[in-house]
Amino acid sequence: MATVLVLVGAGRYADEWHDHAAQGDEVARAARSLGHDVRIRSTRPTTFAELGAWTPDLLVVTAGGDAAAQPDDAWRAFHDARQAAVAAGAAVLALHQAAYAFADDPRWAATIGGRWVEGRSWHPARGRTRLHVVDDTHPVTAGLPGGGTLTVDDERYADLAVAPDVRALVVATVDPAEADGARTAGRHPVVWVAPGPGRVLYDALGHDAAAYRGDRAALLHRELTWLLQPA
Repeated sequence: MATVLVLVGAGRYADEWHDHAAQGDEVARAARSLGHDVRIRSTRPTTFAELGAWTPDLLVVTAGGDAAAQPDDAWRAFHDARQAAVAAGAAVLALHQAAYAFADDPRWAATIGGRWVEGRSWHPARGRTRLHVVDDTHPVTAGLPGGGTLTVDDERYADLAVAPDVRALVVATVDPAEADGARTAGRHPVVWVAPGPGRVLYDALGHDAAAYRGDRAALLHRELTWLLQPA
């Protein structure tokens, strides 16, 4: 049994568009169904200090906030503790709006291999859409049913700043009409594996609880299984 910390957005790292607690609950339920010890905590300056000696094997982040947030000394210990967990080998699963969480600490974007860029990143209207697997050799996507496609009811993040050394697993397609000439049409990575140091995966899916259904639920289970496998 592994230990999982689900870190949900609150206060500085919450936003008006997402039900952070509902997202975190969906992930916690999935991890518990796999037999793991899960704790859910909100983003507070003292979150990690209050956990004491308990350390996660996997850190899941469903936080958001201001994509242009500036550093605040009150949060320095929080960010340092989060980074220390990663440096010690904790796996990381960053979900959806986590691409713009912790904008005041550039180590987070470096950890997950990308970020939402204010004024550049965007998404078409939410709706039912098909995503395409572009790497079917990775354990997360190998053998997925659906012939290399996933059907989801969700948002498709586009024009994220993605590090060149990530391993893209799943992409979303944006039609030229959706881009309206002002943004980038074509394929955009929405699930990728970052270099580490431990196992790190970013998944742009999961706007709300309803989005964690069907193909997306199967994908999440695969992600958790891979992230929590012994190294």
